[in-house]
Amino acid sequence: MLTILVAPDSFKGSLTAKQAAGQMVAGITDVMPDARIFKFPIADGGEGTTECIIDAVGGQIIEKNVTAPLGDPVMGFYGILKDSRTAIIEVASASGLCLVPEGKRNPLLATSYGTGELIRAALDSGCREIFIGLGGSATIDAGAGILQALGAHLLDREGREIGRGAAGLIRLEQIDLSTVDNRLSQTAITLGYDVDNPLCGPMGASTVYGPQKGATLEMTRKIEIALQRFMDVVRQMGKDLSGIPGTGAAGGIATGLSLVGATTVPGLEKILDMVGIKKVLSNYGVHVALTGEGEFNSQSFRGKAPVGVARLAKKYNIPTVVLTGSIGQGIENAAEEGIEAIVCIVPRPMELGDAIIGAQEYLRAATARTIKLIGLGYSLRCDQAGQKGAMI
Repeated sequence: MLTILVAPDSFKGSLTAKQAAGQMVAGITDVMPDARIFKFPIADGGEGTTECIIDAVGGQIIEKNVTAPLGDPVMGFYGILKDSRTAIIEVASASGLCLVPEGKRNPLLATSYGTGELIRAALDSGCREIFIGLGGSATIDAGAGILQALGAHLLDREGREIGRGAAGLIRLEQIDLSTVDNRLSQTAITLGYDVDNPLCGPMGASTVYGPQKGATLEMTRKIEIALQRFMDVVRQMGKDLSGIPGTGAAGGIATGLSLVGATTVPGLEKILDMVGIKKVLSNYGVHVALTGEGEFNSQSFRGKAPVGVARLAKKYNIPTVVLTGSIGQGIENAAEEGIEAIVCIVPRPMELGDAIIGAQEYLRAATARTIKLIGLGYSLRCDQAGQKGAMI
């Protein structure tokens, strides 16, 4: 009997991580009904993070009406674990790019205020440990909106509150933290970043991620000036944030929250630990790990879920197979990360829309084919060792 870990990320545009995991489990049981399966839908800090952690360890998801990136009301949410003191927040649920129609995306004006409202709601619920997944934001405001929602005053030269979004930061002269919610001093806030870019510069939040969030070249230039202004004011406060990793993640949210004591960690590593994958890999004799995402490419090696799973599995000498809708460039070193095979689930050339429509069917069938091959290889090794019993 094979023991298999199933731990996919979402297949963007077609399957959530939970749906993908379900189809992979179905594919396994189609050909190997007696397999022992450990199922962990995962996320890297973006959309789906709260659900994957709550599903794995238990708790509840609480909805909260908050401020969307462009100021409209939106129903956000956060999770509370069974211990009743730990909250899980994903920036995407209140300040996510998914909340802004493509034609209206404008990171010069977008604010992270709604995420601050979720933090305040978690504090109201009695939580004193908060994990925040930083992926998928629509904002590049250095977390200024969050600070404002938590009671800080960001002031211009005349002592007036600046506007929200990066545009307001251009006029920033002072950050007054004396009025910040005093419960933060008794709260441990951990920020899980999915990229390690700095806040400013050629590899910074505006230059690299601004275009993805709808910024024109002129917007990108203005946002860079705004972020530099924010850092100038922070330095005037006597604070040095230059050595903090992930300060450019989620439009610089880690930068702002570092001012109120938050710490940063690689998001995926923290999530894998929280949901219990490490425990399964180390204690349950897993033969192979199956993971996946919509497209596997060079970006997958920069904190994305499939490579994170593979790296962890490699520590226990467990091979990993990646199932994906598309294989991109820059994956030549996959084997060095413990990835033994990459399987494209699309069975034949087709239009992207058709591939998305058939994603559930294709993932299930590709998983079944993969498990047949793994089972065959396992059986051959058993025969060579003088053992009996085919796996399939």
